[in-house]
Amino acid sequence: MKKYLMAPGPSQIPEQVLLEMAKPIIHHRTKEFEAVLEKVKKQLQFVFQTKNDVLLHASVGSGAMESSVVNFFSKGDKVIVVRSGKFGERWSEQAKIYGLEVINLDVEWGNSVDINDVKKLLEKEKNVKGIFTQICETSTGVHHDVKALGELIKKHPQTLMLVDGITAIGVSNIKTDDWGLDVVISGSQKAFMLPPGLSMMSVSTKALKFAEQSTLPKYYFNVLKELEMLAKNQTHFTPAISLIQGLSVSLDMIFEEGLENVFDRHEKLAQATREGVKALGLKLFAQNPSNSITAVYAPQGIDGEKIVEHMFKKYGFTIIGGQDHVKGKIFRLGHMGYCSIFDVVSMLKALEFTLKDLGYKKEN
Repeated sequence: MKKYLMAPGPSQIPEQVLLEMAKPIIHHRTKEFEAVLEKVKKQLQFVFQTKNDVLLHASVGSGAMESSVVNFFSKGDKVIVVRSGKFGERWSEQAKIYGLEVINLDVEWGNSVDINDVKKLLEKEKNVKGIFTQICETSTGVHHDVKALGELIKKHPQTLMLVDGITAIGVSNIKTDDWGLDVVISGSQKAFMLPPGLSMMSVSTKALKFAEQSTLPKYYFNVLKELEMLAKNQTHFTPAISLIQGLSVSLDMIFEEGLENVFDRHEKLAQATREGVKALGLKLFAQNPSNSITAVYAPQGIDGEKIVEHMFKKYGFTIIGGQDHVKGKIFRLGHMGYCSIFDVVSMLKALEFTLKDLGYKKEN
């Protein structure tokens, strides 16, 4: 049976990227590797839409999340964390572990953050050093208006805007510099069409000043040392060499397609998926859905986990269910990265067959 990976990450990997990573490994302290890294860092600046450096860590996205905590703050610093799903909660937990004073802005799962709520918190709380939010909350498929948040934070020079773009960079048109996003992170296994294990982080000039004052403990995740090495087209520690070589090829693919065309393709795939599930009589979970992931309510009387299990066993499609209190109530369909309209049409047809197999009948 042919297998289709249509999860919210990892996403499908192009054959040419796999072939590049299968080549004999090179040493990272060589001119050969430096040439690859120099090319990649310039291309990442273009994709992140920033003039600032984008550093690489050999870690999954959660490592970059932790790095964004330890590098820009000191114990006792006050931060606001938007918690609208599993990954907002994760950032809150990381900040608390390192001794930050965390103010949680809780948003009902499936909803986007209200900018006015953030504004009121900033007016109420003094000396807020940072605001953490997702662009796309992967656990719910919600898209947050980080453009509006960035514009708000521009009026607060003592506050950083830190953004999790793991399932958004390379999917949606995120203007890092223009919107005033100080720290933006992403991961290899989403729109960058790679296996997990590589994370990216863009750092603004404003954020660098915070990093110079940070007193939290850091060793492996040390932004200042990484940026110092990146200026030499090197990394502080041994990098994920094969992943970076693969990234070079995936970035070439993005450049060949054209960044605006990449955004347009993802928007069309997302819209097709949303219209397809609605045509089946299903309801979307996210009020403001992202173009990366579509979260869908399971039909009444059918366990969402059964849909995930059956769709894989009988039709070869890997999708993912809900997490925590929405487990069994929703399922999530991925349509980012190396994905075409034919993948989406096939996924929707497999979903239709699955629902029929499980006894679902669309209400008139």
